[in-house]
Amino acid sequence: MARTRIIDRASTKQLFKFMIEKKLTRRALINTIHRRMYQELVVVNPDNRPRRVQEGKHALMMGLLHGFDRAMSRGFISKHVVRRMLDTFLENVALSEQHVRNIAASLGFRPPLFVVVSPTGRCNLRCVGCYAASGPEGAGGNLSFDVFDRILREKREMWDSHFTVISGGEPLLWRDNGRDILDMAARHPTDLFMMYTNGTLITDDVARRMAELGNITPAVSVEGFEKETDERRGKGVYAKTLTAFENLRRHGVVFGISVTPTRKNWQVATSDEFVDFYFDRQGVVYCWVFQYMPVGRGPSLDLMVSPPDRVEMLRRTERFVRERKVFYADFWNSGIASSGCISAGRPGGYFYIDWNGDVMPCVFVPYAVDNINDVYRRGENINVVLKAPFFQKIRDWQNNYGYAQPAEDVHNWLCPCPVRDHFSYVRDSALETNARPINEEAAAALKDPAYYDGMAQYDREVEELTAPLWQEWYAEVPAPREAESLEEARV
Repeated sequence: MARTRIIDRASTKQLFKFMIEKKLTRRALINTIHRRMYQELVVVNPDNRPRRVQEGKHALMMGLLHGFDRAMSRGFISKHVVRRMLDTFLENVALSEQHVRNIAASLGFRPPLFVVVSPTGRCNLRCVGCYAASGPEGAGGNLSFDVFDRILREKREMWDSHFTVISGGEPLLWRDNGRDILDMAARHPTDLFMMYTNGTLITDDVARRMAELGNITPAVSVEGFEKETDERRGKGVYAKTLTAFENLRRHGVVFGISVTPTRKNWQVATSDEFVDFYFDRQGVVYCWVFQYMPVGRGPSLDLMVSPPDRVEMLRRTERFVRERKVFYADFWNSGIASSGCISAGRPGGYFYIDWNGDVMPCVFVPYAVDNINDVYRRGENINVVLKAPFFQKIRDWQNNYGYAQPAEDVHNWLCPCPVRDHFSYVRDSALETNARPINEEAAAALKDPAYYDGMAQYDREVEELTAPLWQEWYAEVPAPREAESLEEARV
């Protein structure tokens, strides 16, 4: 008998609503959700992934759930905000597998889950090593309101995509014809937005507007504590960040943090003190970790976390997720969570559009395949960029590396990133397909032999160190499936 998915959106939504309203029964409800998710991800395992990979995904999802629980228990999140986010997520983002198959059948391909959009290149900070190489407050490109709005409308109407990640520049500086980023969120009330921001512009009024909307969650950048944050971002920035947290808590907004570990700050960013302070004391629900990438402003291989330190970061991340029960996701060390790289418009993944309209596979791959403004001027739509040869070559690599493979043929997802962990492939693919460098630093990276050699050496060392851990921790083939009745699959 074919297995039936046991996580039903309607029943799961009801469980979450009970969890919000009934504090005394919240622990029992979390345990129920825990069992349902484990049954679906690990036991049913619909995509036939290595079992321990699925267990890792389950642990990370539970970390997010516990993050909501901690923040709600302390009164840091308003019920209105949680209800709005749950309605948006469970109704529109967490689509059923059958629904996704129906969309794929109508399109002829399975679409990405979301798009990352940086609507402005303007920024009020000048952070060392910024991947975006953003300009000062009065400079930088700007997407028009109409183009940004059309991107959101097209992906929703054609892909049923209701999730958007907003980056920058500093998104809260974006304006067009008197409208700002929160006006855009208000215009798309059935969509969920996660916004990376430096936090310095989250005033009490901005936090209040976010709470009223209920469909936008900010991920505020920190580099550790005051010393590390001010050293990279500028004196006084950390104090403004803590003020932003106060404003967000006051109005009950769900918020997270993002951190960029380098050789200088990785130990602080992966310390128990870091987790204690941000998750337990500040009310952070999630943390995204972006290890420093040598792209953007003043790229430096010397700032990258060394391969041995990256492995130590991996060990700490695993412990935080499984023992501390926090959502602490490293875009490289947590590659199992997404079944590898999600760039270049992979099914369930994303691609990137910057403030000039340039379309790229990823925020860390600064080579454009098209420009969305030109796409619209030609009378085409957002689907055309998915056909770009550079995108297709990256998706071919993702499929061969593990995404489209059975569990026993999945490669090392502790080295999941084609640009960071397999740089030669991305460089060669960019050259072969004539992908356009978006700035001078990106052009130089394609031709600089020292840069190439340094990245290639890094890749070899990381693979050598992580391959044994992949085999020990994750590369377990699922047991042969046995037929189950619907009742046996239920929890």
